Amino acid sequence: MNGVPSPVTGSNALSQTSASQASLPSASLPSDGAAAVSVLPPVQLLAGLGLAVAGVVAFSLRPVIIKLAYRYNVDPVTLIMLRMVFALPFFLGMALWSGSRKGERASIAGRDLALTIGLGVTGYYAASFCDFLGLRYVSAGMGRLLLFLYPTIVVVLSAMFLGKRIGLREVAALVVSYAGVALVVWSEIGTGHPNFMAGAALVFMGAFLYSVYLVGSSRVVQRIGSMRFTAYAMTAACLCCILQFAVLRPLSALDLPLPVYGLSAVMAVVCTVLPVLMTAEALRRVGPNLVALSGAIGPVAAAVFGYLVLAEPMGWLQLAGAALTVAGVMIITLWKTA
Repeated sequence: MNGVPSPVTGSNALSQTSASQASLPSASLPSDGAAAVSVLPPVQLLAGLGLAVAGVVAFSLRPVIIKLAYRYNVDPVTLIMLRMVFALPFFLGMALWSGSRKGERASIAGRDLALTIGLGVTGYYAASFCDFLGLRYVSAGMGRLLLFLYPTIVVVLSAMFLGKRIGLREVAALVVSYAGVALVVWSEIGTGHPNFMAGAALVFMGAFLYSVYLVGSSRVVQRIGSMRFTAYAMTAACLCCILQFAVLRPLSALDLPLPVYGLSAVMAVVCTVLPVLMTAEALRRVGPNLVALSGAIGPVAAAVFGYLVLAEPMGWLQLAGAALTVAGVMIITLWKTA
């Protein structure tokens, strides 16, 4: 979805394919990514960790940027279109570059192209739109926490459709994760927006759609390459957002305050494109284990940004629930990347 969450979790659960901060967008995983950290040179280790953390923090800014933009009375259809317009040139460039890379020059079969477009529309357009809609009613921290659940959904979908077995460790992690979410939801009911539950359901639907994208993309990525898959899928999603605006909104809807355009550009470049590049480079330098571990910073960073920038509440119940959710997801993440 444009973002999540550590991009490693879902991909390793699916035989090390690409995933993405929405969490993050997709990034290829090196085959030797599980190498022991002890053999890495200190400079490489620090640089890789720095890039991984920076990618997670940059992506965690997205819900805060969205809620700041909503203060200017911009609607979700227009806002997501502006974000994609600013991001589209980067992904078009990525598509051209990936097509010229040695080993990825072969033409794509029509079936794979159709699957890539369909998955891009599902995982980046539909999932992001649900997220944008839901963030009108839930806090930035709550939205990021719900999105962070996508690895748990991937585990369930993989068991249902890919025949992957769910062990006791994963069951325990699922229980811990959703107990944490229940605690946070319970703490915010009655104190937030009247449509809080609808907003939470929309954000969770976004996480579910992104998980469908991850499960469906596992075999396509192996055939066409992760970078080309990501570029084509994101381009399709961008075009869908632009088409949606053209159908549903008049051009006068673009008569917006200048800060909305600035926030949209920041969302596209800082919260979408840069996390893709930083996460891909972090994976190359330190492998999936450490990048997955850095994903735990995401919900915490979003909650802190929401507290500092948007004056959102951050009580002990929210913190306890977030800690449970992060713990459960990280159990799944580290078990899958081990």
